[in-house]
Amino acid sequence: MQDGKEKTDAEGTPGVGIVKFHDFTFGMTAETALHLDCGRYLKNVVIRYETYGTLSEKRDNAILVEHALTGDAHLAGRYSPEDKKPGWWDDVVGKGRPFDTDKYFIVCSNIIGGCSGSTGPRSTDPDTGNPYNMSFPVITIGDMVRAQKALMEHLGISKWLAVAGGSMGGMLALQWAVDYPDLMHGILAIATSPRNSPQNIAFNWVGREAIMTDPGFQDGNYERQPERGLATARMLAHITYLSDESMRRKFGRRLQDSTEYSFEFDKDFAVESYMEHQGSRFVERFDANSYLYITRAIDYFDISNSSGGDLTKALKDVKCPFLVVSFTSDWLFPAYQSRELVHSLLKNGNDVTYCNIESSYGHDAFLLETDALGNLMLNFLTNLYSEVTEP
Repeated sequence: MQDGKEKTDAEGTPGVGIVKFHDFTFGMTAETALHLDCGRYLKNVVIRYETYGTLSEKRDNAILVEHALTGDAHLAGRYSPEDKKPGWWDDVVGKGRPFDTDKYFIVCSNIIGGCSGSTGPRSTDPDTGNPYNMSFPVITIGDMVRAQKALMEHLGISKWLAVAGGSMGGMLALQWAVDYPDLMHGILAIATSPRNSPQNIAFNWVGREAIMTDPGFQDGNYERQPERGLATARMLAHITYLSDESMRRKFGRRLQDSTEYSFEFDKDFAVESYMEHQGSRFVERFDANSYLYITRAIDYFDISNSSGGDLTKALKDVKCPFLVVSFTSDWLFPAYQSRELVHSLLKNGNDVTYCNIESSYGHDAFLLETDALGNLMLNFLTNLYSEVTEP
C-alpha cells in the first residue's frame, strides 16, 4: 500500500518517494458518532492519514506513528517532485531506516482537532452547514486515540506492532497503552511525559491568550487568521523547543543587519529576526482555533487521573515492552519526567529500554538527532518484530 516509487536521499538511502494522503469518514449518525470525554459527540468525522510500506498477510507488521502538536499525517515523502520539503520525520522512514518500509506498514494520521484534513474547529458542522469554530467541542488526547481506533478497524488491523511518537505524539502513544493495552506489542515514547506540567500549561495559556486577544480573532469566527496572535503564540512555543546552548551556538548576540544597536524596538538581533520568521511561516500553515483546542487537550493530559494520581497503578494493565527516550537539554519535557514513567513501568514488571541522549538541540532533538535516536528505534523495532513474527 505504499504510494509511488522509492526515492534516494543524498546519502543513497532509499526514502519513500512520492506519496498521497487518504481520508476516512465515520460516525454518520448519532448512534455511530465519536463520543467525547466532554459529554458531546462528533458526527461525520474525517481522519486524514498516510501509509507507507505493505501490510503483511497476517496483518502483524503495522506501526502507528503519532505526530506532535503542530504536525500532521505527512510523515514522509513528497506529494510531488516539486515539493520543497518532505514529511516531518522523513529521515527515519524508508528501506533500511528505523521505520523500514520493506518490513513494516507505517500509518500516520492527523489528529481530530487539527487543521490538516481531519475534523477540527474549521470543519463544517453537519448539523448547521457552517464552520464549527468555537462551537467545536473541547477534545482530549483520549478522544484523539478513540478516533484513531476507528481508523485502525477500518484498515483491518487487530493489533499494532508498535505505537510510536514524540512530544504530544508520545502522549498519544501512552494513551493508547492505557486505553487499549492489548492492541499493541510495543510502545515508543520519545521526548514526552505521562502528564503535562504546570510550566507547560502556563506556556500554553499565554499562547492562547495571545490568539484570543488579537482583534482579528473575533471570538473564533474569523475569515482571515488572527495573524499577530497566532504568530506570537508560535514564537513563544518555539523558544521552548530550543535550548540555551542551541540558541547561543546558532545566534549568540549577533546583530541582524547592522554593527550597532538601533536604539529602537525593531529587530536588532538575529534571534529576533528568526523568531519573527518562525511566527510568519506558522501562520501560513496552521489554524488559530486548532491551536487553542490542541493545546487545551495537552493541558488536560494526565494518564494517572483515573487512578488518583498513582502512575504505577494507571499503568498496571500495560504489559508490552517500552522504549523511552529523553534528551539532556530538553526543558519542555525534561528527563526526570521520562524517568518517572520508566520507574512506574519497571514496578509493574514491564520490559523497558531507556536512554537519555546527550544533545544540545533541546526538545527539537527528537526530530534532529536521527542517528542516535534512529539506532535505538531500529534495534527496538527489530527485536519486537522478530518476537512477534517468529514461528
